[in-house]
Amino acid sequence: MSAGGLKMLQNMLEQLPASERKIAHFILENPRSILDSTVNDIGIQAKTSGAAVIRLCKSLGLNGFQDLKVRIAGDLVKSVDQQGYRDIEPGESFFSIARKTTSNSIQSIRDTEEIINYEELERAVQTLLAAQNVHFFGIGASNIIAKDAQMKILRIQKNATAFTDTHLVATIIANANKEDVVFCISHSGETAEVIKVMSLAKERGVKTISLTKYGQSSVASVADIKLFTSYSGEAAFRSGATSSRLAQLYMIDILFLSMATVQYEHTIQAIDQTREAIRFIKEGN
Repeated sequence: MSAGGLKMLQNMLEQLPASERKIAHFILENPRSILDSTVNDIGIQAKTSGAAVIRLCKSLGLNGFQDLKVRIAGDLVKSVDQQGYRDIEPGESFFSIARKTTSNSIQSIRDTEEIINYEELERAVQTLLAAQNVHFFGIGASNIIAKDAQMKILRIQKNATAFTDTHLVATIIANANKEDVVFCISHSGETAEVIKVMSLAKERGVKTISLTKYGQSSVASVADIKLFTSYSGEAAFRSGATSSRLAQLYMIDILFLSMATVQYEHTIQAIDQTREAIRFIKEGN
């Protein structure tokens, strides 16, 4: 069953216009009320309008009110241990830390799966398959994700780069062609260097894909294709940041495997060739 409606509302809450935020607050406080309600019912109960409910669904990137209802219904049947992120505490046992880290990691991946927009995913896959060169860019921890993406794409005979030097990236974009793709990664969606790189690519007419936390952001607003991971609130020891990194790697895996299945035979051949080359380096014959 589809889910993730409540997570979408929570993630987008502070970014919504006043009338839509009012509806989001009402639904979050009364999630079961939406199940047997119409658009106008919710508008009246939230002391706003049915039109604002429709606008809210659009802001969330959903296919209408029914889509939101189905997702919230899915949320309501989750078990308690499937919800929420937990931070570590002073003097906590290593066993407990391992359990919490596992729970947070699984939660982040599950939440991200629930908010995937499959139309955007399809566009991203087709755009990457058609690209002559793919230029991944991320700063700090996001560069780890960019490097992982580069290594995966290279294995299926696709030219790919992953740099952190903004001057070098600017040079690459300046010489890019219309068949190239700039793929920027920023969890916050507000990293200054990433915004500038995306804006430059846009100005040069180069296709762009973003991977950010769910919601509106400067990076996503510039991108031609927007991919998201679920957003978890930062905790004192940044367990949220750990989870977000895993969610980003998860999205890159989905992209790679989706590309692989579209051109399955070619992918198998390319991976066999790279595996043989690595074996030769290791064994020397």
